[in-house]
Amino acid sequence: MRSRYIAVDWGSTNLRAWLFDNERCQESRESEAGVTRLNGKRPQAVLDEVTQGWRDGETPVVMAGMVGSNVGWKSVPYLPLPARLSAIGEQLTPVDHNVWIVPGLCVSREAHHNVMRGEETQLLGAHALAPSPVYVMPGTHCKWVQIDNERICDFHTVMTGELHALLLRHSLIGAGLPEQQPSQAAFDAGLARGLATPALLAQLFEIRAAHILGSLAPEEVSEFLSGLLIGAEVATMRERFGHQPIALVGGESLTRRYHQALAAAGQQASVIAGDTAFQAGIRSIVNAMAN
Repeated sequence: MRSRYIAVDWGSTNLRAWLFDNERCQESRESEAGVTRLNGKRPQAVLDEVTQGWRDGETPVVMAGMVGSNVGWKSVPYLPLPARLSAIGEQLTPVDHNVWIVPGLCVSREAHHNVMRGEETQLLGAHALAPSPVYVMPGTHCKWVQIDNERICDFHTVMTGELHALLLRHSLIGAGLPEQQPSQAAFDAGLARGLATPALLAQLFEIRAAHILGSLAPEEVSEFLSGLLIGAEVATMRERFGHQPIALVGGESLTRRYHQALAAAGQQASVIAGDTAFQAGIRSIVNAMAN
């Protein structure tokens, strides 16, 4: 077991790093230098800046996320599914001395193509912390992952978060709206609608009509839309995954919404913090490297 290592979650828009020693997090740092915001800097230089004072020649750095994409430090191959969970840590790509990138996961079949980067590390850690047959990982692109006997069998991506942002910012639904306000009641109403009627296409324009006609407050459109989209996602994906136990992995705000949606659909779920899962996943990989 290695006593000292660095874990890095390097996405498109930001970077987070944690220094571990004797299984304890000693310090964490954040940067806005995601792989699409390097502003001409080399990834090596950004990593050196973020980890200044942390590294010696023997301190391993394990990175995951978009840093391994075709717009990142190096395009790292995807690990095709089905695959053992342990295979994630067995196919690291070196990019510098003692600096490694975790592979993403992919599905490539005639009727199903999917990819993920970053979530695979959370998945590895989440399964070590709380084994479950199904993991739901809310975010811009929510992942629903099926696991069986330590093997990752399949996953699906639902673009709920991105669709919410696009509809609000670039469609008629969001045109002319005032600043949006939190509203549990509006979210609840949208959630009930989405769960009951997950076929969305005929419902989306009704959101604009509802606030124009006065039945939906204009400042609560975002909350209603969020509930509608999440409800439709949960209703649709539960048909695919059945009534198996579910673990939610992610940030507090989104996991709370998905937990409510699943409960309303009659499905209880456990919750694992996304950062906790990511760090546990890196720890598992680093400890396997030392053996």
